[in-house]
Amino acid sequence: MVNTQNVKADPAASLLSPENSVLLMVDHQPQMFFGTTNADRGDIINATVGLAKSAKVFGVPVVLTTVASKSFSGPLLPQLAEVYPDTEPIDRTTMNCWEDQRVVDAVRATGRPKIVMAGLWTEVCISLAALSAVDQGYEVYVPTDACGGVSVAAHDNAVKRMMQNGVVPTTWLTTLLEWQRDWGRTETYDPVMDVVMQHAGAYGVGVVYARAMLSGH
Repeated sequence: MVNTQNVKADPAASLLSPENSVLLMVDHQPQMFFGTTNADRGDIINATVGLAKSAKVFGVPVVLTTVASKSFSGPLLPQLAEVYPDTEPIDRTTMNCWEDQRVVDAVRATGRPKIVMAGLWTEVCISLAALSAVDQGYEVYVPTDACGGVSVAAHDNAVKRMMQNGVVPTTWLTTLLEWQRDWGRTETYDPVMDVVMQHAGAYGVGVVYARAMLSGH
C-alpha cells in the first residue's frame, strides 16, 4: 500500500545512472561470433558498439575482457577496440570471467554497485558471470541485444535463467536512455543524439530528419 505522504519526484533506486554503474563487456571476439546464431551478427555488433559509445558519453567505467585471444578466439572486435583504444582487454582462460581475480578486481575498483554486462555467448560467458556477480551482492543488468548465443534456445534459456536469479534484461538503447533520463541534461544531449543517429535504426533516422528539417525549433 502506497503512503501518499512519502510520494515525491524521485527516481527508483533500481534505475541505472552514470554514477552507480560499470560496463563489463565480455568476449566480443571473432571465434565467438562464428558460433553465434540466435540473431543477426551485424545487429549484435551494432548494439555492442552503441552500448560502448553510450558508456563513453557518460563517463561510465568500462572493463573489457577476452578469452584465449592468442590461441583460439581472436582479438577484440575492432569496432569496440576503436571506441576504447587505450583500454587493454583482460585476456583469460576461464569461461566465467567472474572466476578471474583480475576481472573481479577491475569491477570492484570502480566502487559501482550495478554492473551492465554484455557479451558472447549469453548462455556461458554472460550467464555464468552474471549469476556469480549477483550471488556476491551486485545488481546486474544485461542488454540482451548486445549478447548472442549458439542458438535461439540457448540465448533465450540463458536470459530466463538469469531473470530467475534477479538479473535485469534490457537493451543497449534502453540503457543509453536510462543513463540520460532527462533531456534537460544538455551536456550529454548532443553526444547522445550522435550515438542514436549512428546506431538506433529508425529512431536515429528520425533524429536525422528532425535536425535537418526542424533545426532551431
